[in-house]
Amino acid sequence: MEKKGKVYIIGAGPGDPGLITLRGVECLTEADVVVYDYLVAPEILRHARKDARLIYAGKQGGSHTLSQRQINELLVAEAQRGAIVARLKGGDPFIFGRGGEEAETLHANGIPFEVVPGISSAAAVPAYAGIPLTHRNHTVSVAFVTGHEDPTKGKSDLDWPTLAGIGTLVFLMGVKNLPFIAENLIRAGKDPQTPAALIRWGTTPQQETLTGRLKDIAEKAEQKRFAPPSILVVGGVVALRDVMNWFETKPLFGKGIVITRPEKQAEGLARLLWAQGARVIHFPVIEIAPPADWKPLDDALERLQGYRWIIFTSANGVDFFFRRLRERRKDIRELKGIKIATIGPATEAAVEKLGIGVDLVPEDYISEGVVRAFAGQDLRGCRILLPRAVEARDVIPKGLGKMGANVDVVSAYRTVKAGTDPSLLLTLFKDGAVDAITFTSPSTVVNFFKIIGEDFKLPSAVKVATIGPVTEAAARRAGLEVHIHQDKYTIEKLVEAIGAYFGREAIAIGANNC
Repeated sequence: MEKKGKVYIIGAGPGDPGLITLRGVECLTEADVVVYDYLVAPEILRHARKDARLIYAGKQGGSHTLSQRQINELLVAEAQRGAIVARLKGGDPFIFGRGGEEAETLHANGIPFEVVPGISSAAAVPAYAGIPLTHRNHTVSVAFVTGHEDPTKGKSDLDWPTLAGIGTLVFLMGVKNLPFIAENLIRAGKDPQTPAALIRWGTTPQQETLTGRLKDIAEKAEQKRFAPPSILVVGGVVALRDVMNWFETKPLFGKGIVITRPEKQAEGLARLLWAQGARVIHFPVIEIAPPADWKPLDDALERLQGYRWIIFTSANGVDFFFRRLRERRKDIRELKGIKIATIGPATEAAVEKLGIGVDLVPEDYISEGVVRAFAGQDLRGCRILLPRAVEARDVIPKGLGKMGANVDVVSAYRTVKAGTDPSLLLTLFKDGAVDAITFTSPSTVVNFFKIIGEDFKLPSAVKVATIGPVTEAAARRAGLEVHIHQDKYTIEKLVEAIGAYFGREAIAIGANNC
């Protein structure tokens, strides 16, 4: 039976990747082809299937990758050949988004389609700037207006007198026409002293807000060289920004933080950094791969009942150990009577997620801490299994061996250099767009320089954050100065320490400016 195509016209939200709807993500994961716009956050594309074809159809200023006619034809052609197409549009597809034209074309060609509404930038961007569009003490009316009208056509199609009487006005795509907009509103009776705000790159860590009055906002924008994508808000509610500015006051707002973790493991760290307002830069330098030879682990799985303890030193070790256990047609019942130790809470959580309790977690989340945690126990003749990375320190087997234990070290996985292209990151370094870089293991340090270049010198303004003394030592061996430390070696504490560091730095700068 021939596969029937369909198009989902999805509102991707205003920029913050967390503002796409659950239905939008659901449709995106179903798609064979994703056609996306300029303002769609790259993180949203991570929801697409690995085998999905991604087609960029962005329009930036006067530069169009594809014309609207070509986009319409593309959607029809892909659906006619049987593909499920996700048409990702910034904001909401039906609010100044030309989604209506695309829907009309699909209907005319007999293509099934579904519209998934999105959070419009018209409402979300002012909210992220601390500006409520309505407020019972200020206004109960709001109007959304395109600011894209051509001021040279002679006659405006907008009803300026009516607009001048509305409490809050939101102009989308209006930064280029600011003088025209302000002049017409004032001429129509709007008070020149009315508060106004321009918000650029709203809901993202690059957000920038410029406030003024209707009479001078255009002049201020020219002085600041304010450019698209920007939204103009005019109304008394703009004055509430002084008490409602919640987003731009986050601890890491606008800070560019590089994550070097593997792609699949970066999500948790990225989410925590984003929540603090950071601009997350993904630069995975390692990938996690199976061991070259499964035999040592397979042999250990066959004699599991001979072990009193299994020690996991990473969530990766947990994942690969239990994956191999299932591949060998075994399950968690094989662990009956065996005690489990983990190096820290993240590894503990990976074990407990499988419905298995953890018996021992050290106070210090490093190999030395694991050894200390066993102090006082009788390990004479005790057999312990340590499934871990191919490349790892021998602190645990040597330390427990001195206590009389017989520790079998088996390779459960290995880290390999990722094939990441360094050109974009090098450009960001050159442009001063990176404020900090994070390293979460010695292998991330080593492979960072293998990818970026052994002779690369980190710009002095970029701060280095590491997890734990072992990673810090690896960074120092590579010639890096480590600026950010934490007392507990977890991702959560790493983000907390980064926030505290930049918070102190901001206070110091403020004091120097007094």
